[in-house]
Amino acid sequence: MKSYRKELWFEIKKRRGFVNITHELEECLRESGIKEGLLLCNAMHITASVFINDDESGLHRDFENWLEKLAPEKPYSQYHHNGYEDNADAHLKRTVMGREVVVAVTNGKLDLGPWEQIFYGEFDGMRKKRVLVKIIGE
Repeated sequence: MKSYRKELWFEIKKRRGFVNITHELEECLRESGIKEGLLLCNAMHITASVFINDDESGLHRDFENWLEKLAPEKPYSQYHHNGYEDNADAHLKRTVMGREVVVAVTNGKLDLGPWEQIFYGEFDGMRKKRVLVKIIGE
């Protein structure tokens, strides 16, 4: 069995944002040479996420609105975590959106549904954060 590992780095210029990383992961898969196996992609920071969904701007705005209702950023004083930091809401948003995705690799391609795309979700941006890509298989 072969194994491939790579780190991707992102720096979102706003506090929150979504980036379609499907093409970067397809490139990782090409680099790996693996034709059959599994791709794991996970955020390495507790205020960021990797998830699968549709690449539609209205849906992304809906995610933003829904997450803000679940865990509003302000007032900062509503969270026990916010003492030296102001990012408790980002931790909660990450928990809802998830840490990672695992995607089957079939015939050298990501085995995604017709509208599925892979996203990096940032909930406490304006600094560099990394995402781990691990691919195993033959």
